[in-house]
Amino acid sequence: MAGVETGNERHLVTIIGAGFGGLCMAIRLKQCGITDFVILEKADEVGGTWYVNHYPGAACDIPSHLYSYSFEPWPDWSRTFASQGEIQRYILHCVEKYGLRPHIRFSTPAATCAFNVDKGEWSTTSADGRLFSSRFAVLGTGGLSIPAYPEIKGLDAFAGPKFHSAEWDHSISLEGKRIAVIGTGASAIQFVPQIAKVAGSISLYQRTAPWVLPRPDRAYSATEKWMFRHIPFAAWLHRQAIYWRHEAQGLGFVFRPAMLRIAERMGLRNIRKGIKDETLREKVRPGFHIGCKRILMANDYYPTLARPNVEVVTDDITHVIADGVVDRTGRHRPADVIIYGTGFRIADYLWPLKVYGTAGTDLRELWADRPQAYLGISVHGYPNLFLLVGPNTGLGHNSMIVMIEAQVEHILSTMQAMAKQGSTVVEVKTDVEKAYTDEMQQKLAGTVWLTGCRSWYLSPDGGNYTLWPRLCHAYRQRTAGFHADAYQLY
Repeated sequence: MAGVETGNERHLVTIIGAGFGGLCMAIRLKQCGITDFVILEKADEVGGTWYVNHYPGAACDIPSHLYSYSFEPWPDWSRTFASQGEIQRYILHCVEKYGLRPHIRFSTPAATCAFNVDKGEWSTTSADGRLFSSRFAVLGTGGLSIPAYPEIKGLDAFAGPKFHSAEWDHSISLEGKRIAVIGTGASAIQFVPQIAKVAGSISLYQRTAPWVLPRPDRAYSATEKWMFRHIPFAAWLHRQAIYWRHEAQGLGFVFRPAMLRIAERMGLRNIRKGIKDETLREKVRPGFHIGCKRILMANDYYPTLARPNVEVVTDDITHVIADGVVDRTGRHRPADVIIYGTGFRIADYLWPLKVYGTAGTDLRELWADRPQAYLGISVHGYPNLFLLVGPNTGLGHNSMIVMIEAQVEHILSTMQAMAKQGSTVVEVKTDVEKAYTDEMQQKLAGTVWLTGCRSWYLSPDGGNYTLWPRLCHAYRQRTAGFHADAYQLY
């Protein structure tokens, strides 16, 4: 590693974020013989969203053997779908195995990242004023990092504790408490069944009923774990089977939404199985095509809603007062605690980081409500900058780890091509970026995500700058190798 010079720590690569994306970039750099890099992490530990999100019941909705690095299989996953704690342990294992801790600067949130045209390098300043200079910058800040809070009148007047699921306060006892849960997204369907076991009552404020499918979860047997550890290719074959099954399911998302009717029937059957009351069934019956918003998975959510201490409220909240919540009918429901299950600010995933390119423009200002990047990785005017999980690389059907690995391999191929040609600066061509962005929007036109629902996938102008409009396999092919015709080298 490079030394510190007059407060300026210099490296070949600065990686921002120590979640799955940033750590994947770091590991692969090391495997390619590049050790001159630094990782800036705002938290006091690695893991990103899997370190921060420790609410009761937190787990992944992608099978464990696929929600892990392909180059670092883990034979000891306890279940088909791993919990937050188990995923975090896997991440810690990777950090220790590949010796990443000396490269990480914890409690170091990046504040600004600016490209110096004369020096051909990025200068990254942390919130406490430390400077990190490097030829390359890789943004692995992640899409699930900034909690989204509802804009409701009177929230500040509430006398009791309130917190977001991504900032769970375990010091607050929920036993016997009257709890108002705002939101019914992916986090809420996991923590509501857990807190309902101890809460006095729960008022669950639902704006839009989600599609919730059964979760095919089970424990792995000791025999299976032995096979994954000792029989060559057993874990690999298992991973491949999961991957291609999810790819097949993705056909309905990106090509023929009508294929998802089978999934809709499964969702409706899940409601009927978990809820006997017809009025409650109608409350939780989604009013949009399955897949238009994120599909959720749970076996205990609907039975929890049928509990006598849980009420699903579909009337909009008008305001909050000191001891509870008031809906549009004027009804006041007392509450001791408010928990927000309102998700994340996906479109603001760079916030509060400011990234200045060659023209001195902040990348967030350039994007406004229309974020775009070639392959979701490179932006014209921001040379030697690479994004992980950038625009139009999100998924609705498969593992984001697959996408992250494809992005990292493309970045490595680009860096290797630069070294071979003796170049120090790489920049995507503006016409290539524009053509790619137009192509993405054209391909999204026939997908399930544009069938009429409101979702966090969509920007205010109705465009989808979040999701990849094809299968994972197509993205892996698209990102393979260095694209000499797409980039300019200097």
